[in-house]
Amino acid sequence: MGPFESMTHVSIYTTICTIVLLYITTKKDPIRIAYTFVMNLIRSPRYLLHFGALVLILLMNNLELWVEKFIHNKTDFTLIFYSIEKEFVANIQHFFLNDTLTYVTSFFYVIVFSTLMIVSIALYTWNKNYQLFNALCYAIIINYVVAMPFYLFFQVNEVWVLNPNVNMLISNVFPTFEQTYREMSGINNCFPSLHTSLSITMAVIATHSGNAFWKWFTRITAGIIIFSIFYLGIHWFLDMGAGLILGVAASKYGLKIAQGRQSFKLPARVNTPMKQRSLSD
Repeated sequence: MGPFESMTHVSIYTTICTIVLLYITTKKDPIRIAYTFVMNLIRSPRYLLHFGALVLILLMNNLELWVEKFIHNKTDFTLIFYSIEKEFVANIQHFFLNDTLTYVTSFFYVIVFSTLMIVSIALYTWNKNYQLFNALCYAIIINYVVAMPFYLFFQVNEVWVLNPNVNMLISNVFPTFEQTYREMSGINNCFPSLHTSLSITMAVIATHSGNAFWKWFTRITAGIIIFSIFYLGIHWFLDMGAGLILGVAASKYGLKIAQGRQSFKLPARVNTPMKQRSLSD
C-alpha cells in the first residue's frame, strides 16, 4: 500500500504540512494564527462574506460533476488533443520515471497544492493584509467561473485514459485515488488545468505579500506542480497552457479588483507593497 491509503491520511498530511509552513512563514504559533482567522470570521461580516464565497466556489466542482450527469451528447475533444501533442506526456513520464520522484510529485499534487491555499489565507489574515486576502478570493472565484463551462461542454479526458503508453502513476502512491479523490475532480475535467491555474494564481499574489520565503516557495511549488501534472500522466500540454493563461489573468484581475475596493486598511506597522485598508471601513 502507498503512503496515502485514504482521504484521512491526506487530511493528516495536509494538516501537518500546513502547521509546518505556517510556522516557517510567520515564526508564530499556528494556534494563534488559527484563532485570528476564527475571530475574523466572527467579527468581520466582510471577511466572512469573502471566505464564504470562496468556500461556495470550491464546492462548484462537486456541483459540476453532478450537473454533468444530465448533459447528453457531450463532445469529447481528447483525440484532437492527442493528435496535436502525440507522445509529449509519455516521453516526459518515461524519461524521468523514478519511484522517489513519483512519491514527491504525488505529495505536491495532492498535499502541497491544497496547503498553498490554506497557508495563503492564514498568512494574509495574520498579517492583516486583507487586500491580498480579498485578491486571493476574487482570483480563485475567477478561476472556477471560467473553468466550469469548459468542464461541462469542452470535455477532455486525462492523458492516461487515452494513451496506453502513459500510466496513472499517482495510483502507486495513493491506491484509492480513483475511489476517493476522484469525487472532487472529474476524469474529463482537464482543460484548463486548475492545478496549474490555481498554483500560478497563488504564486503571483504571493509576490505582493512582502514575505520573501512565501514568494519563492509558491513559485517553486507552482513549477513542481506543473511538472507533476505531466509526469503523473494526468494533463496535456494544452491543459497547462490554458491553465497558465487563466492563472495569470485571474490573479491580475483579482489584485485589480481588490485594489479598487475601499474595504480594508492595514495598520501602519505592517509594511507591504500594496495599499491596504482597515476592517472598520
